[in-house]
Amino acid sequence: MDCKLCEVYCKTAHSKSKDVIKAYKEEFPEPVARIRVEGGKLLSVAVSCRHCEEPACVEACITGAMTKNPETGLVINDPERCVGCMTCAVACPYGCIKVGDIALKCDLCDLSGVPACVEHCPNNALIYVEGGSEK
Repeated sequence: MDCKLCEVYCKTAHSKSKDVIKAYKEEFPEPVARIRVEGGKLLSVAVSCRHCEEPACVEACITGAMTKNPETGLVINDPERCVGCMTCAVACPYGCIKVGDIALKCDLCDLSGVPACVEHCPNNALIYVEGGSEK
């Protein structure tokens, strides 16, 4: 339904305050959502990292900042190693990596439970599947 609440709560989850109002009105630098909604009211889709089996972003990363955790399957970017060259963004076949000073992408809210985008989706349009079972 293109409500974009997944973007709102992703941004909030990645804020310092973890408060919706403060994240949007008071924090600097402003936190960035790692998910985006494309389309419109009739047809929309949430675009976020697929944590690919063989991630092109990891292969393309020139500094080794983009890695895949072999235990969790989570593809993450180390901000300390990222130089912002965006080769990962170019390599991603899904367009899931945000361009900024450094690469930003979905981190599944650091696996701290159900990701914020899924938890706050009012229409249950987003699901989180781990190891073949829905969460």
